[in-house]
Amino acid sequence: MTDTTSELGTGLPRREGRDKVTGAARYAAEFAPPGRLYAWPVPATVAAGSVRSVDAAAALGLPGVVDVLTAGNAESRTPADDPTLNVLQVDDVPHRGWFVALVVAETLEAARAGAQAVRVHYETRPHDVTLTRDHLERYVPEEANGGHPAVRERGDAPGAFDAAPIRVDAAYDVPPLHNHPMEPHAATASWEDGHLTVHDSSQGSTAVRAALAQIFGLAEDRITVTSAHVGGGFGSKGTPRPHVVLAALAARHTGRPVTLALPRRDLPAAVGHRAPTLHRVRLGADPDGILLSVEHTALTHTSRIKEFVEQAAVPARVMYGSPHSSTVHEVVPLDVASPSWMRAPGEAPGMYALESAMDELAERTGLDPVELRVLNDPADEPDSGRPFSSRHLVECLREGARRFGWEERDPRPGVRRDGPRLTGTGVAAATYPVLVSPCRATATALPGGDYLVRVNATDIGTGARTVLGQIAGDALGAPGERVRVEIGDSDLPSAPLAGGSSGTASWGWAVHEACAALAGRLAGDPDLPPEGLTAEADTTEAVEAGSPYARHAFGAHFAEVSVDTDTGEVRVVRAYGHFAAGRILNARTARSQFLGGMVMGIGMALTEQSTLDPAFGGFAERDLAAYHVPVSADIPAPPAIEAGWLDEADPHLNPVGGKGIGEIGIVGMAAAVGNAARHATGVRFRSLPLTPDKVRAALAGVV
Repeated sequence: MTDTTSELGTGLPRREGRDKVTGAARYAAEFAPPGRLYAWPVPATVAAGSVRSVDAAAALGLPGVVDVLTAGNAESRTPADDPTLNVLQVDDVPHRGWFVALVVAETLEAARAGAQAVRVHYETRPHDVTLTRDHLERYVPEEANGGHPAVRERGDAPGAFDAAPIRVDAAYDVPPLHNHPMEPHAATASWEDGHLTVHDSSQGSTAVRAALAQIFGLAEDRITVTSAHVGGGFGSKGTPRPHVVLAALAARHTGRPVTLALPRRDLPAAVGHRAPTLHRVRLGADPDGILLSVEHTALTHTSRIKEFVEQAAVPARVMYGSPHSSTVHEVVPLDVASPSWMRAPGEAPGMYALESAMDELAERTGLDPVELRVLNDPADEPDSGRPFSSRHLVECLREGARRFGWEERDPRPGVRRDGPRLTGTGVAAATYPVLVSPCRATATALPGGDYLVRVNATDIGTGARTVLGQIAGDALGAPGERVRVEIGDSDLPSAPLAGGSSGTASWGWAVHEACAALAGRLAGDPDLPPEGLTAEADTTEAVEAGSPYARHAFGAHFAEVSVDTDTGEVRVVRAYGHFAAGRILNARTARSQFLGGMVMGIGMALTEQSTLDPAFGGFAERDLAAYHVPVSADIPAPPAIEAGWLDEADPHLNPVGGKGIGEIGIVGMAAAVGNAARHATGVRFRSLPLTPDKVRAALAGVV
């Protein structure tokens, strides 16, 4: 080992950066085994029903088309635990966009033309894709996503609300949202001597291997799944998706390697989405602004084949102290594609509603919105009663307010006018749980002074290779250039997916333990055998032991918006986020993650929405022309948008002290923008996004 100043926490550039900008980094669809074929899916064009027949004659007559797979000729497989993976197995069509055929051809162009030539005949049944608050099929599930109880009650929340001197009772709506990573979901699959090799665009190849083993009836050691470079996921690649099953199926059917990259227009129906959430929040407080009662009910939809319940009421169990609380999740099964994870599931829509209601409470009490949140900051986690491992929300609010210039704010709404433009500022809090999963890793000291760290982590654009190298170097006392990191291959020591802001915390824990063990062995006997010296770590026992502490990250968002009263356009002029998220392991990648989440939150507030067509069943906004993710013209350039953080030391987390930062940046941002729009105009908007048509209509009789 070499004595060196630790690089942990410094803003080292990403190790794979040059490979990405020069094109040397290969993504799933860019692997080209000899004899590779291309596949193109055929999505169902009915909202619900079954396939009566598939006419593939025209497709098979096109030059280059090799075959057309359907439920009638595709290999029978073991039903997957996840019903969304049971494609080309039965004739049932649970929703529009369900894959009913797959064309395999010599070229991508031939596969696409073949898919367009396939004719599918259906038997339809009545469908319903519309979520309403009074829907007759709404029910309370046993659990919400993440294993959270669907209902939690403390005290008598309705009675305390009715008796409270000051009350807020408001409904908020968040539409369906889509992940839309830059790289669409893709896989290249090949079989050789009974061994399946798949290059997949996934947030966790260990889980993909397990799913494929079950579906194809194979031992896991007969499958290798790599995810060397992944062009984003935002949760949509957090579990295996149909494309990887179809690629493996087509490769086995044809006996040749097959690449399948889903067309972007197919993503909304095939890879999950953030389900719409309809919220009702009731807050009761005394005249001083102290909360007496908190009630949050969240209603969402799920598909008819898989229950997924957005845990949007869960943040209300964490955020503010109150002697009485009720948090309830309800769900309606519809003929829609199965919803799934999207960045900060639960927290993103739930905190929009809660933090909007807190802003309304600040107005009714006459308190500054920052001070109201400070007043209600609890000592322990409200619902569980467990002590927080660390909670620095107040510090984030105070420091964020100072850096943003909050003290200059005139509390009166609608007073900052410049011609047709009104300007206002808003604040919202943020929270995200600290999650960690069991992980294994190895560290090897090589002859010559270098080190090799191996763990099946996945880099979805967050800089995992870089940060894990910093963690290893810190534990080994070695400079980063002496540490090589291998990730993204299911043959490596098993690791959890990159999701739930838990990746670095989980992988880093195992890497730290392996490297610390190796360092200890080297200190006792520095002589290396010719093959090197390897130490292993497995955090399963430590992780499963749990913690007596409530572990969360916190933050505060501040936004300034300008509202054009002629056009209804809302623009973010300034935004600042301040976070307490444990030890920051790489300042450069952390800032990028915080800002990326904030930008996504601005998109949630102003531009992003999807619509389920009640007549035809599918999502109307199916590409980036119709679904408006924020672009450079929508976002102020730094330093007008910026993120900062506290140097938070939390001894109750893991050896590296990190909490995870991939998702807290989006949580609360939409509420801060909405609250700023209220301050600018004097009008309260309770339905996202704040598009010009909504804003202009609301302002028509006011301004």
